[in-house]
Amino acid sequence: MLQYIFNTLSAPEYLNTVYARIFIGFFIAIISALCCGGRVIDFLRAHQAKGQPIREDGPMTHLLTKKGTPTMGGLLILGSIFLAVLISADLSNPLVWIALIVLLVYGFVGFVDDYVKVTKNTANAMSAKMKLFLQFTTALAAVLVVMYELPEQYRFLVTIPYFPFYIIDLSWLYVPFAMVVIVGSSNAVNLSDGLDGLAAGLLIAAFGVYLVIAYICGGEMAAQLYILDIPRGAEVAVVCAAVIGACAGFLWFNAAPAKVFMGDTGSLALGALLGTVAVMVKHEILLAVVGGVFVAEAVSVMIQVYYFRATGGKRFFKMAPIHHHFEQLGWPETRVVIRFWIAAFILAVLGLLTLQFK
Repeated sequence: MLQYIFNTLSAPEYLNTVYARIFIGFFIAIISALCCGGRVIDFLRAHQAKGQPIREDGPMTHLLTKKGTPTMGGLLILGSIFLAVLISADLSNPLVWIALIVLLVYGFVGFVDDYVKVTKNTANAMSAKMKLFLQFTTALAAVLVVMYELPEQYRFLVTIPYFPFYIIDLSWLYVPFAMVVIVGSSNAVNLSDGLDGLAAGLLIAAFGVYLVIAYICGGEMAAQLYILDIPRGAEVAVVCAAVIGACAGFLWFNAAPAKVFMGDTGSLALGALLGTVAVMVKHEILLAVVGGVFVAEAVSVMIQVYYFRATGGKRFFKMAPIHHHFEQLGWPETRVVIRFWIAAFILAVLGLLTLQFK
């Protein structure tokens, strides 16, 4: 939209660059989140008499400190992202629309799950099989469309972090691989959304790295940094900037003690978008580094489930996901969140170190 306005008004050329629109998208998202946050929270509180149901098998302190807090705060994040992207991004770019559709579909799945939870006052809503079916179906469609939009010679390629000369051609095995990246990212972020401010802070770090990579892969610097040049891929950086701004604005209300929870509405959608962005810029494996905390959260749950079944009821961790394990060790919630943020930003720096000049 801004491109049309700038062209109509003959605005200075620098305002119509991707670089400028990255900043514009960020500020539109964070300002809209800050301005609308209070009203959205009041609306959610008015329509959620008991707030988000708290897991009875979770930390006992959560039953006291978090009871009655409304959920579906992801609506605030997604709304801010949509507004920022529709205003600042190049809407003629198919990659932008793929990102928005992934957000919309996964956000809808999360919304339905949250809605059932709050209306039926249960921590378990949509069945895992149904949720995974919808996630994988959407991921399949997104992967196929992204592949069609990318240069033909890049469609099945996977880059190896820190080894720019090694590029793997997976052929059609790339399709299920990319689907797992998107769905796995979605559910890993969902598992991380268990403490005030945790998921939002981790997402800011991860999307920050992919903002840089997306901006480079769509410009002249791609060849100099051993990055596959993706035509019009820089526009994905505008989407990443909008996500960072929206998450930062949401943190204003989600920081401890949280006034609203992100819920599946936000965590499933943002996790899926993170995986989709990784697929768009051909840095799928790097997501395991940049999103290392998300990986640890997901792996901790898998280890806990396997160990519990293999040993007849014993637990490997005091509680899973792993952020609850540290709570059970006596760490205050804010200490867990801040230390996980620190780990995420260290991993983000490690992710940026993959950028090597020729």
